[in-house]
Amino acid sequence: MNLNLRKPLAFFDLETTGISITHDRIVEISILKVSPNGEKEVKTMKVNPGKPIPIESSLIHGIYDEDVKDAPQFQQIAKSIANFLEGCDLGGYNIVKFDVPMLVEEMLRANVDFDMKTRNLVDAQKIFFLMEPRTLSAAYKFYCQKELHNAHSAEADTLATFEIFCSQIDKYEGVEVQEKEGVVVPVKNDMTVINKLSLSNQVDFAGRIVYNKNNVPVFNFGKHKDVPVVDVIKKEPNYYTWMMDGDFPLDTKKRLTEIKLSLFPGKN
Repeated sequence: MNLNLRKPLAFFDLETTGISITHDRIVEISILKVSPNGEKEVKTMKVNPGKPIPIESSLIHGIYDEDVKDAPQFQQIAKSIANFLEGCDLGGYNIVKFDVPMLVEEMLRANVDFDMKTRNLVDAQKIFFLMEPRTLSAAYKFYCQKELHNAHSAEADTLATFEIFCSQIDKYEGVEVQEKEGVVVPVKNDMTVINKLSLSNQVDFAGRIVYNKNNVPVFNFGKHKDVPVVDVIKKEPNYYTWMMDGDFPLDTKKRLTEIKLSLFPGKN
């Protein structure tokens, strides 16, 4: 179909060293620029992030240090990218939460003016989630080809969820999925495997503390994000007190206390 465009629309995607907007960097950018007359132009560039690419990120996007060692750093191409995107609306998949904030951050680091105020944003993921509801009723219809009657009745929801789960195992058994840190795990009719897929790398159920690639508990939020919990407790004991007095779930506080007590094994 022909899109009704008043100005160019640029769909883009970023590959990065990680998912932190402040600490990670772009290693590849690809842009599809569509003009109102239907003409298309694609621009794809590797970028030297100026820091090592973590192996877990390389395993996901396939870009390694060797691939970008001779590529320009972002500050060297920032102006040309801004010029290419001048006057364009922006589109992509999950760009509102990640790609746009990352691109803007890189532009700011490069001291390039990249005004977002006059641009429309088109996020295909947002449209996907709006148009294809992720409710229990929608899942029941998709997996079991049945209408869920008495939705939000605890018993009806429970019975439907069990049927959905059985159908998921039938549908996906043997399919390989990417777990934490790029590890590929095949779906199995085995509750231990399903548990790993369901909880991923969480230490507490709220996900405030997670296991890193070395299976070490690290904070997953705030100023100590990605820092081992034991290191924070040792260097900043008041942080433990702040969390214990704060509005955190009791489960999070319990797991945090368990980690703290592990520093004093004789006192457990």
